[in-house]
Amino acid sequence: MIPYPIRALLLACAAAWAGPVHAAPILLRPAQVFDGTDPAPHQGWQVLVDGEKIIAVGPDLKAPADARVIDLPGQTLLPGLIEGHGHLFLHPYNEVPWDTQVLHEALALRTARAVAQARATLLAGFTTERDLGTEGAGFADVGLRQAIAQGIVPGPRLLVATRAIVALGAYGPKGFEPGVTVPQGAQEASGSDGVVSAVRLQIAAGADVIKLYADYHYQPGEPTRATFTAAELAAATAAAHDAGRPVAVHATTAEGMARAIAAGVDTIEHGDEGTPALFRAMKDKSIAFCPTLAAGDAIARYRGWNGSTPAPAMVEESVRAFRLALAAGTPICMGGDVGVYAHGTNVREMELMQAAGMAPAQVLIAATSGNAHHFRLSDKLGAIRAGLLADLIATPGDPTRDVAALRTVSLVMKGGVVVK
Repeated sequence: MIPYPIRALLLACAAAWAGPVHAAPILLRPAQVFDGTDPAPHQGWQVLVDGEKIIAVGPDLKAPADARVIDLPGQTLLPGLIEGHGHLFLHPYNEVPWDTQVLHEALALRTARAVAQARATLLAGFTTERDLGTEGAGFADVGLRQAIAQGIVPGPRLLVATRAIVALGAYGPKGFEPGVTVPQGAQEASGSDGVVSAVRLQIAAGADVIKLYADYHYQPGEPTRATFTAAELAAATAAAHDAGRPVAVHATTAEGMARAIAAGVDTIEHGDEGTPALFRAMKDKSIAFCPTLAAGDAIARYRGWNGSTPAPAMVEESVRAFRLALAAGTPICMGGDVGVYAHGTNVREMELMQAAGMAPAQVLIAATSGNAHHFRLSDKLGAIRAGLLADLIATPGDPTRDVAALRTVSLVMKGGVVVK
């Protein structure tokens, strides 16, 4: 007779060799479905999931006999939300200043915190995130992406930018003895050959997207000005595109934006000094605008603003730019620079977009099929359609009327697996 421990091991091996057990199909029955592309929700629609994909959508679906039925009375079912601009390796600046996080927090501590913040993001209904730089945490985002993909830790699907690329001498931390080499929050580069090398090194390390800084300030207290030359930006963008990587550019000045547009980048982040002409040029080149309204709002509140009018200049400037982009018809990316404020409260950016004049359904489209399109994910994510991955969320409210309903998420499904 085979001893029990050996027999148990053999049975376990046999089960493994037989392959994974097929989970039963799932039929979701909400009150309405927002499909990610149509501004109007579909009353009475249902969604059938089998494995990791959506296999049918519509009214009165006939489910297999073994299907698990999840009733969601009075609720809205939506595609999983896509965060367009996050930093999982940062936490709110009113907890610990940015310089301190970069210089004094251990990489292991920052990684552990990023794991917790990834989980909070997923449970808030954001099943995908474009993470635009580790801010001094090296290439740890690549490992976090792998850990999530392998099911080791929970979190959103990640598109990572690794270290981001800045002009030599134009980032931080600053304020130290000039002869002392201080770790920087991004990778420094100079000259067209230098930026191309930096792009290729980051891609080799695992970057899905290249993040460039078109402008910044060289010393504390100085105004922000364009840093990379037009030739440097063009060379970096061409190298990234040759490798099949999209390019996101931090640009707050009009000159930085103009150089980024000329280089043919894919998204521009912040855009505080954007003009009608610049936003029209972005529209003409199909360059998406990621306004990050929530970052400026959060920083202003950390400095004592209570939300009253008039708002601080930094808040009014970002809202003005967003409205100009809307008026120009510029493609809008939903991304709030989360990390400046708490992960898991990502909906804050969507609420501010609505408050600044974007219709709730259009905000939802920006956060689902819009971001999927901008990030080259439309063949997998961003909509509720047969054949796409079953990344789905539900809320008791109607976010097509007020996106604040998404502050409460009752169900989160990622790849056909219910995680909340």
